[in-house]
Amino acid sequence: MTTLYTEMTSPLGTLQLTADDGALTGVHFPGQKHDRPPRPDWQRADDEPLLAQARAQLADYFAGRRTEFDLPLAPSGTPFQQAVWQALLAVPFGETSTYGAIAAAVGRPKAVRAVGAAIGANPIGIVVPCHRVVGADGQLTGYAGGLQRKARLLALERRR
Repeated sequence: MTTLYTEMTSPLGTLQLTADDGALTGVHFPGQKHDRPPRPDWQRADDEPLLAQARAQLADYFAGRRTEFDLPLAPSGTPFQQAVWQALLAVPFGETSTYGAIAAAVGRPKAVRAVGAAIGANPIGIVVPCHRVVGADGQLTGYAGGLQRKARLLALERRR
């Protein structure tokens, strides 16, 4: 299995998109925490249909024309991480949730720190909306792409 990748320019900087076996596996800002720089066995595939579709949907999102993504996803992680990322997908566009609410949603209400770690390890940023999770007091807290980007993503969604 060869990882395919492409890059795109966004209002928040360059995004790197990765795919394996017909599913999106990553959306990263290069240099962010948990970044996956291209490896020698990866293949640049700017014209690969799934990656082209992901670029188009992300461009529509940034332009304010898209509130949901329709892409096959295959984030790599533990069963607990998978459950957390699935819960993130239920946070509606333009709204926020808290780490405690996500912990409760996955049936682990006392595992707030573990939920925070799983959210921080989300490999498919923006599409799996980890930016929509804030602290219990509503304050912006951790985002692998940086708090400034998180604030801009939330502002973009509030404008719609």
